[in-house]
Amino acid sequence: MKNAHLLKAGFASAVLAVACHAGAVSAADVATDPAQAALIARGAYLAKAGDCAACHTAPGGKPMAGGLPIDSPFGKIYSSNITPSKSNGIGGYSEAQFARALRDGVRADGTHLYPAMPYPSYAGITDDDVKALYAYFMQDVQPVDAAAPPTQLKFPFDQRWLMAGWNLLFAGGQPGAPVEGKSAQWNRGRYLVQTLGHCDSCHAPRNFAMGEKLSLGLSGGQVGPWQAPNITSDPVSGIGGWSHGELVQYLRTGAVAGKGQAAGGMAEAIGKSLQYLSDDDLSAIATYLKESDPVRNPDDVRAAYDYGGSGENYEPALRAGNPGIGFNQPGPGYVALTTGAQLYSANCASCHQSSGGGTPDDAFPSLTHNTVLGRNNADNLVMVILEGLHIDTQDNDRQMPGFADDLNDQQIATLATFVMKQYGNPDVTVTPDRVALLRNGGPNPSAALLPAGAIGLLVLVLVVFGGFRLARRRRRAR
Repeated sequence: MKNAHLLKAGFASAVLAVACHAGAVSAADVATDPAQAALIARGAYLAKAGDCAACHTAPGGKPMAGGLPIDSPFGKIYSSNITPSKSNGIGGYSEAQFARALRDGVRADGTHLYPAMPYPSYAGITDDDVKALYAYFMQDVQPVDAAAPPTQLKFPFDQRWLMAGWNLLFAGGQPGAPVEGKSAQWNRGRYLVQTLGHCDSCHAPRNFAMGEKLSLGLSGGQVGPWQAPNITSDPVSGIGGWSHGELVQYLRTGAVAGKGQAAGGMAEAIGKSLQYLSDDDLSAIATYLKESDPVRNPDDVRAAYDYGGSGENYEPALRAGNPGIGFNQPGPGYVALTTGAQLYSANCASCHQSSGGGTPDDAFPSLTHNTVLGRNNADNLVMVILEGLHIDTQDNDRQMPGFADDLNDQQIATLATFVMKQYGNPDVTVTPDRVALLRNGGPNPSAALLPAGAIGLLVLVLVVFGGFRLARRRRRAR
């Protein structure tokens, strides 16, 4: 999916613009040093858990060479080359510089990174894990001597020094120490969810300056045109009704019959990251999510997977009005695809069945009891129709074609409305204007910032820095 790990609601995504070179160890040394080999292998695992490749490998590009355009509310941010290339990557980083970029969002030359790289979450990475990541990026990633396209945002967002003020307000790090009174599994899950996995980058709402609302962590967020759902323990709005085993299965495969399947950025996260985690780590994530603080959306009246469809059979009326449908039946068939039933029959029924039940092997998932269709809006359904679905796991490869080039906004709105009313939440209606908005990248949260909000934030940052400078001058004068 294009930009599948999309900045996650504006400034969220995994741009790990950091790495290393100093004191490089040769491949021969590694081969004869089991401890170093184990350290590098651990770093490779941690890089999977952090989903580094999702942002730092462009489609058709070389691993970790950057160049992926990430859509933010303020323009495209291009991911960095984080191979150990000395000319275009991060081959000159020391381990301390690597750690500073990873945790504080500051490059070796002192330039601030944008929080498309989730350093507010990575701030909690332990020293041992930093060491392992450093060893992996320095000694196992192949250097690529190619520069990624430069990020060029409009003023004032092109002023990277402003990120120092943003960091004072919205970053600040998360403690990596275990929480007393909690089990080792819960603490491991917390570390994977809140730190390495940076799940709040997608699954937390954002404030006026695109900082995460940590008080509403994991309760859902906007990721470009996609909506990352509530994954707190709430039984209606979140995953409280999912069993521990179902959560583990979903994280490993992206699909659970009777609950739903992954799409968009989550499908990519499973394909490139989560499916490779150990059983123990997946179980730890499930444990932490099941015990997270519940957050209820007041608009939700029942769990999203609880919607089982109307049960009405649309085919008799459809066939009565279109005698050419069916085997060996003469007639003109569809003159034009104008109704939801016609559009569904022509484009969807061959895979998802007229009942919406999919196939027994779940290769084509059921549309009933499916979280995508049980929300109080159909944005994610529209995005699946537009862009399709591709989730590649070690067990199988599931694909669905997109219809962005085949159906216009009115047709997609009609089809999505039919699917919601037939198989999901019948109270949802989709408009062509909404489809057009999603097709073009979704709602832009920066609209609330410009111009007054952006200027206000700039003034606030200047005031903060002015206060620091004034305090420093007073100390010097004493």
